[in-house]
Amino acid sequence: MSDILEHRDGGVMTLTFNRLDRKNSITAAMYAQLADALEGAAQEGAVRAVVIQGHETVFCAGNDIADFLQQPPSDQNAPVFRFLRALATFEKPLLAAVAGPAVGIGTTLLLHCDLVYAGDNAAFSMPFVNLGLCPEAASSLLLPAMFGHHRAAEALLLGEPFFAEAAMEVGLVNRVLPPTEVNAYAQAQARKLSTKPLSSLMATKRLMKRHQQTQVLSVMAEEGEAFGRMLREPAAKEAFGAFMEKRKPDFSGL
Repeated sequence: MSDILEHRDGGVMTLTFNRLDRKNSITAAMYAQLADALEGAAQEGAVRAVVIQGHETVFCAGNDIADFLQQPPSDQNAPVFRFLRALATFEKPLLAAVAGPAVGIGTTLLLHCDLVYAGDNAAFSMPFVNLGLCPEAASSLLLPAMFGHHRAAEALLLGEPFFAEAAMEVGLVNRVLPPTEVNAYAQAQARKLSTKPLSSLMATKRLMKRHQQTQVLSVMAEEGEAFGRMLREPAAKEAFGAFMEKRKPDFSGL
């Protein structure tokens, strides 16, 4: 069975992380499938809204580290960057249902969604600094705009988890629900959207995002360049080595 399940019901396309044994961590092949699905949905007139969801116990643990080390993104056409651009430029309503951990890109992808619903067990974290890396998905731009500088700095510099109620307070999440209800609620909201005129939905979303679209793509490319460079530097090598060896990294002198 695929690690990304793609399902259509009426005008709603649902993309489900389906790699529970690895906490829904994402491989390069999964990024490619997600990018293909979003690019296809953008062109497919029958699709009026897209939902990204995981399991009631875990949304997404971020990158699959072993796969990531074997297939690091080498340029802007790497699957992960294709996925990020597809997210940032998607013109139809995009929803997410998040329960359990949402790590790294599991959190930053939400910045590009229009509606986000969270289980009360949701835990969001962006531990890029702890891996010797920098933010991605234009989160260095979008997170301070949404959270304010100080709370964004806390989330990005410390990389510690914050939880559903805090996420709702800063505007990352629309509503908090029991974990067993979050996917169904997001589906119901998507079905509501699918009955509305698509031209109006797309025009409204375009007008809301028109002032930041070019900047988002520019920052995303800048982050990607820095991310690729830092991936080859000593801090990241120490962080990933420590992760694979199940030990605490030693950044003294770095």
